[in-house]
Amino acid sequence: MESEEIRELRAMLARLKQEHRDLDSAINALEDSGRADALQLKRLKKKKLSLRDEISRVEDQLLPDIIA
Repeated sequence: MESEEIRELRAMLARLKQEHRDLDSAINALEDSGRADALQLKRLKKKKLSLRDEISRVEDQLLPDIIA
């Protein structure tokens, strides 16, 4: 894999992880406030899971497969 491509993937991974942390904080703040809209929470959690899947996909591209 080319080093430029690796740098782009690492930058994307950092952005995705930051967005995941931000969503986690937002979800926790909404839940702690006691005024959380159930539909809004559900959407945020679904987005967070989607980000986790995307993070895993990018990590898989960066890490070579190890054949055991």
